Amino acid sequence: MKKLIFLLMLGLAAATAHAQVKFETRSTDAVRALAEQRGKLVFIDLYAPWCPPCRMMDKQVFSREDVGRFMEERFVCAKYDTDKSVGRELLRRYGEGAVPTYLIFDTAGELLGRMQGGSSPEEFMEGIRTILGRRSEKR
Repeated sequence: MKKLIFLLMLGLAAATAHAQVKFETRSTDAVRALAEQRGKLVFIDLYAPWCPPCRMMDKQVFSREDVGRFMEERFVCAKYDTDKSVGRELLRRYGEGAVPTYLIFDTAGELLGRMQGGSSPEEFMEGIRTILGRRSEKR
């Protein structure tokens, strides 16, 4: 009986892990190369471990199945801590000093759009769609 409960819990954990946004922690060059290889854009989450809105976004937005599926179809996602060198430099260069900051790049490194702050899943997805829509209009 204990084995059955353990297997059931393991299956639930695997299903939950599959439903969320998958973030890379590789170098920015490796993430860009991966996006180019997959024909996707790059999404970067600049966060800080001490930031309440960042933690809220992880729990309430990035953990959702619909958000995970949406992001997986369009982006290679990466997450960088702004208390560390790569995240700090990206925030200095592309952010306005506040976390969380979300950046969307094409594979040539052009910044397509930026969003800041915590939001509901619906607001987050609408912001992403707006940035993607502006990109489509330029083509």
